[in-house]
Amino acid sequence: MRIKDKIDQQILRELSADGRLPNTELADRVGLSPSACLRRVQQLERQGVIAGYRAVLDPVAMGVGFVAYVTVGLNDHTKAAQEGFEKAVARYDEVRECHNITGTVEYLLRVEAADLIAYKRFHTDKLGTLPQVHQIVTHVVMGSPKDDRA
Repeated sequence: MRIKDKIDQQILRELSADGRLPNTELADRVGLSPSACLRRVQQLERQGVIAGYRAVLDPVAMGVGFVAYVTVGLNDHTKAAQEGFEKAVARYDEVRECHNITGTVEYLLRVEAADLIAYKRFHTDKLGTLPQVHQIVTHVVMGSPKDDRA
């Protein structure tokens, strides 16, 4: 999927910053008529460049006071072990992201919990009991001066 031109890039920047931007305002910002702008947005959606829209939630308002990135090493490097691990973590509400990575470990997770006690329960009672898991290293997020995730 190729982005056509600078106008498409500008549309994507504007929608990334505010996915609820009315088409008339978006059209004004990118210098198009509302109908031409809407056609471009719909084309970007059909092409899969715009995969969806979502709400950005305030973690504090959601009861999340603890965020960590967790690296996980598996004890077996087989496809079955990876599939079993991925299936298990997909069921855990605390795991907000799961990435299969290269390097000394197989996975990087972004984990959210109410507090340190809730994270310890997750670490010990869920993640730590998976038969595929060999190593867990937790990196506690102390602040996020930049976070462009929508």
